[in-house]
Amino acid sequence: MSTRSLLLLALITAPHVHAQTAAPEAPAKPADLPSPQYFPVTEKIHALVKAKGDVPADAAAMKAYTETVPQAKDAKFDLVAIPGGEFTIGSPAGEAGRKENEGPQVKVAVDPFWIGKCEITWDIYRAFMENGKARNKDGTLNRDSNIATPEAPEVKDGETLVDVVSQPTPPYVPMHFEMGEGYGAGWPAIAMTHHAASKFCEWLTAQTGHYYRLPTEAEWEYACRAGTTTAYSFGDDPAQLDEYAWSMANASYTYQKVGQKKPNAWGLYDMHGNVSEWCLDAYVPDAYAKWQAGAKNPWNPAVNRYPHVTRGGHYFDGGPETLRSAARVPSDPAWKMIDPQNPKSIWYFTSAPWVGFRVVRPMTVPEVKEMHRMWNTGPGPKE
Repeated sequence: MSTRSLLLLALITAPHVHAQTAAPEAPAKPADLPSPQYFPVTEKIHALVKAKGDVPADAAAMKAYTETVPQAKDAKFDLVAIPGGEFTIGSPAGEAGRKENEGPQVKVAVDPFWIGKCEITWDIYRAFMENGKARNKDGTLNRDSNIATPEAPEVKDGETLVDVVSQPTPPYVPMHFEMGEGYGAGWPAIAMTHHAASKFCEWLTAQTGHYYRLPTEAEWEYACRAGTTTAYSFGDDPAQLDEYAWSMANASYTYQKVGQKKPNAWGLYDMHGNVSEWCLDAYVPDAYAKWQAGAKNPWNPAVNRYPHVTRGGHYFDGGPETLRSAARVPSDPAWKMIDPQNPKSIWYFTSAPWVGFRVVRPMTVPEVKEMHRMWNTGPGPKE
């Protein structure tokens, strides 16, 4: 079966994502450390970040910058400094296209952070995905020729700290699905699991010394709104979407190069449309009802594999309402429906070629256990 046929099969068999909600699953028991076997790696990376000490004195000293990724042939991407502040998350009852899971609105606060100007692209992500090392299914280095047996993430002769970060096994189909220019520069990386996106952040941190992770829901919506309270970052009129977003209406059912449409007021591109974006949080339908007014840096850590939150809408499906600043979509096991492996891969969502991500870098480096939790909430105990 050709990759084009495979993509069509994926899109045909995948659920209508905006009506999809993952089947309820009994919550797993929370753990102090979600993946203790990886904690020694986190400790080494945490020490690396602290030793680098590249932290501004205060938020006023934060500036936009360009990051270089050595493992990706020195590919670069831009980050924008976002001031901390308060905002109201969710949508008002009268907003067109609103869903119940966007309320009740609640005022929350977020600390300063940097966020990617655009979504992470193939020229950077491919180096993580096709890492050139024999790996076990859990992403540890395979030294015993048995991919089913995880191995201790210890740095041995000829290896680096970056090598022992858990990384993907090779994809079983071309993950660009013959869209755009293959793995060409500037095209958004897609179809990775939440776990894969989080481990990418760990991999990126281990080689740059800057602490990266996925944005929380609150950080993502705060950055998307850029100070606005309207349905979109540019106002309430969906007729303007074509200026700001790639969507089902104008993208010809394929993703597009990042950064071609107008940015929002804070200089962020593609917050509406192109590919939807992972957030750090577990998807909780009534999350905002559980947050106290004024909550600081709210976050719903996941203990199960599904569902996590995606934001922003995408090129393949959905009307203007799916691209609103407050719209939320949960991940679903059906997003890897065509995965032929048993057990299914923890790295790929081959039935969801519309999901990608961008990274954030908090101004304040967290303590080591918090850093570990924020990189290891994705896989959960079972499929």
